[in-house]
This record gives sequence, structure tokens and C-alpha cells, in this order.
Amino acid sequence: MQQLRKDNHYVPELYLKQWADNNSVLAYRLVVPNENVRTWKRHSLKGIGYQKHLYTYWAGGAETDEFECWLDREFESPAQEAIRRVVQEERLDPEHWRRLVRFALAQDVRTPARLKEFIHRQNKTLKPLMDDVLKRSIHEIEDAIQQGVPLPQPATDVIDSSSLFRTFIEPLPEGGGAIRVETIVGRQMWIWSMKRILTQTIQILPKHRWTILHAPPGISWPTSDNPLIKLNYQDPRNYDTRGGWGVNKGDILLPLSPKHLLHTCIGQKGWQRGKILDPDIARHIRKIIIEHAHQYVFAKEPEDIHLIRPRLVCPETCKSERAAWDRWHADQCAAEREMQAR
Repeated sequence: MQQLRKDNHYVPELYLKQWADNNSVLAYRLVVPNENVRTWKRHSLKGIGYQKHLYTYWAGGAETDEFECWLDREFESPAQEAIRRVVQEERLDPEHWRRLVRFALAQDVRTPARLKEFIHRQNKTLKPLMDDVLKRSIHEIEDAIQQGVPLPQPATDVIDSSSLFRTFIEPLPEGGGAIRVETIVGRQMWIWSMKRILTQTIQILPKHRWTILHAPPGISWPTSDNPLIKLNYQDPRNYDTRGGWGVNKGDILLPLSPKHLLHTCIGQKGWQRGKILDPDIARHIRKIIIEHAHQYVFAKEPEDIHLIRPRLVCPETCKSERAAWDRWHADQCAAEREMQAR
């Protein structure tokens, strides 16, 4: 049997190697426990940009790495030749561009930064949404029964959506019953959401004209553990990275090497392919890449990144973050087993 993939690389090695020398990459850690931690540290490609059991989940009475394997098979490996052609500045066919865009979308959803955003958003919005869906579903079922219409069958997925929710009917003393729906916001729901985005949403995304922008001499693109940027930009003082794939005039950016930057501007013509950017524009984009990092910035050379994004020295933050990840797999497996046992 194939060994379970436990070290889940949310920054793929085939991507990060563009910034590597001798199979290792320089990393700048944004939150450190004390001042004695080196500003820049060299890591092997296997030893950075991963989290144990980030995508492992409990299904069918056992742990599975199906999602990790699926990401590799459908998004990472197919993009390898396209990224090589970009770096070597060879011609890209339409299929290469398609694979680059698929790779970019996968990088948008799969990082710990996006996991935190997902959990925060679901904790805030899921309960009222579930209440609304439950009420509408009951009305639709009642109408279907009255009209003699067959009930719709749920679609199947890598994670059956029905396994994410449990429905209970509690008898009431006066007759009838109350319906209660329970779920757990966590890893399995996140994976289910990513799978839907990468199989369904990806099919209806508008077509954009993508390009590769070149850094000017003396400037290089870093990257990070949160490399895909969806930029809402007005001017150098007014911008944010809370954009989307369908936001008009929004920029989507993904560094592909220290020299090459994948880019599109939604609904706009954009720059010509291969354009060397003006140094001031390039420096500003570089700053945005660094600002968008979650825990790590990766670069070919250290340069001035510590001046743009000073690191935070906080032993309490590091300790709580490490403790949360140490509990991550056990807590998530326990919750997943509980849901499946009910």
C-alpha cells in the first residue's frame, strides 16, 4: 500500500524551487519567539511550506490523503512543464496557459491563510445560512409531496456533502417534531469547499487574458506562503487584497520565479506579454507581495524585505500557534469520526 502523505505542502516544491539554490530556499519568518532567531534561514524544499495532515481527513473508518493526491494529479504536476517554459522563456500553448491558471486557482484556496479565513467566515455566517436553507428545504419537500413530484437526489463528491451535516427530528409533546441540523466547521468542510471551487466554480469563471510580467534589472519578485494575490487597486495608498476572480478591474498576481509574474486584470486589456515593468511599479508590486505573506516570505536574496515587513517578536503568539497545529490532526479526526458515527 502507498504510504499516507502526512506532510502536506501547501506551497508545492515544484513551485518553490524557482527560488531555491541546491534544493534549499531562504525563508524570512514573520513571527518569531525571540530576537535571537536568525532573520533569514535556509530550508530544504521538503522542510518548508507544509503542515502535517493539513489535508488528511477521516473517511470510511480510516485516514485518507485523497485530496493531497488529487491536488498533485490535477493541478501541480500538469503545471510543471508550463512553469518551466515560463522560466526558460519558451513559447506557451493555450493548454500551458490553462494549466497555469488552474495552478493559480488551487494556490488561492489551499493555504493555511485561506483556512483561517474560511473558518472565520463560516463561524460568522453558516448558522443563519443553515437556518434559511432548512426552512426553504422543508417548504420544497412539503410542496413536492403534495404535488407527487419525486424528491431530488443529492450530488456525490470527494466528500459526500451529507457527511458534513447531521439532521435530527425531535418529537414534540404536543405532536409533530422539531428538526435540528448540526455540523462542525473544520478541515473536512474546508476540503469539501475547495473541491467544489476547483471542480465546479472553476468551470464558470470568466475567461481572462493572462500575461507574464518581467521584473526590471535590479529588482526580483519574492514569493510567500500565501502567494496568490487578488488585488483591488486604486492608487499607491488605497488598495487591498480582498478581491475576487470576477471583480471588474481587479488584478490577480502570482510570482512564478524571481523574474516572472503571472498577471491578469479582470475586464481590462492589461499589459503585453513579456513586458518589463517600470522600476517604480515593480517595487510597489514587490511590496504588495511581501505584505500579503502569512507566516513566511521566500526570496532568492534577503535584500530589504525586513524593512518592508518587520517581523513580530512574540513568544506567546508562537507558542499558541504551535499548540494549535499540534492539536490540529487529533482534534479534526475526532470531530470527523463523531460526525460519521452519528
